[in-house]
Amino acid sequence: MLAHRMAIESSWVEAEAVEAMEFPDLSDRFNVSGVPQTTINEGAGTVVGAAPEDYLIEEIKQALSKNA
Repeated sequence: MLAHRMAIESSWVEAEAVEAMEFPDLSDRFNVSGVPQTTINEGAGTVVGAAPEDYLIEEIKQALSKNA
C-alpha cells in the first residue's frame, strides 16, 4: 500500500500490483519467493512479506543509493 500511496503523491514513483500466480513470467523474472513482495527499481531492492513502513522506506533509500 505504501508504494501506491507514494505513486499517488509523486510523479517520480510508479507502483503496480501483480497477481504472482497469474503472471508466472514476472514471478520468475523478479524471483518472487513469497507474497507480498515489493520489488524496488527492477530488483535493486526487494522486501518479501508485510513490512513496516519504516523498514520499506529504508530499503527504498538503500536501493536508490545503489543507483547514485
